[in-house]
Amino acid sequence: MVKYRDNAQLDPSQMGGSRGGGGKIAIGGGAGLIVLILALVLGINPGDLTGGTTSPQAEPSGTAPAPYQQCTKGADISRDRECRFVAYTNSIQSYWAGAYDGYQKIQVVPFTGQVSTACGTASSAVGPFYCPGDTTVYLDTGFFDELTSKLGAKGGDAAEAYVFAHEFGHHIQNLTGVMGKVQSQGQQTGPKSGGVRLELQADCYAGVWMNHTTKDPNSPIESLTQDDLNRAVDAAAAVGDDRIQERMQGQVNPESWTHGSAANRQKWLQKGFETGDPNSCDTFASGAL
Repeated sequence: MVKYRDNAQLDPSQMGGSRGGGGKIAIGGGAGLIVLILALVLGINPGDLTGGTTSPQAEPSGTAPAPYQQCTKGADISRDRECRFVAYTNSIQSYWAGAYDGYQKIQVVPFTGQVSTACGTASSAVGPFYCPGDTTVYLDTGFFDELTSKLGAKGGDAAEAYVFAHEFGHHIQNLTGVMGKVQSQGQQTGPKSGGVRLELQADCYAGVWMNHTTKDPNSPIESLTQDDLNRAVDAAAAVGDDRIQERMQGQVNPESWTHGSAANRQKWLQKGFETGDPNSCDTFASGAL
């Protein structure tokens, strides 16, 4: 089980957020899996669940919503398990602040039911997602139950942290311009499509963070066991397009893939972890897939 550093400082102000602007929801990691299932099995248009690209009213930022306000030290996680979300967020952002020049910390906004974002109004069917329009990660707090009950993952803190880190990987892609380039090409599907390459790169970035988090003496995550790493890889496999299609409709159609196969999701998460180098995550290189 993930071991937390009791005396580590937690910053709950990173839970909350402001909104404004526009853009497309970046569906990845665990995000969008229920949407994907609905699209594959029932033929539902994901756009019906994400509400288009309307811009909501901006909301004030800087104040952590309950129950996160009391999450100020790593020891608080044993008292209140909700504090683990603050630990994931703080650790991931601390790494990228040091690894990416000019990185500005963003917000994680927890929600249930639905939430208004700069990318539109999203229902909980979307799961966790990143909105480039307001540079915010939105956390559907019920998703991790879906990950184990509907998608068959083993779950656990490391699996959850992988999903968080994947969404922050999308933020890095937004900063580098890779996300905008892929999205400007329109909706793409298939095992070697730009959309799949985008998702696999975010998986790799998640692995890079997992490599570094326990090396930081100020990180709230003190250690990861082999079982933790296995659970993260297991979660990556559970959200593979082929695994979901086989589980939900009994057949696999690679041309409809949007996230990548279970094997490729595992491969790129592991590559990021093994190298600890974001430069190793070029899923767009010739021959990468």
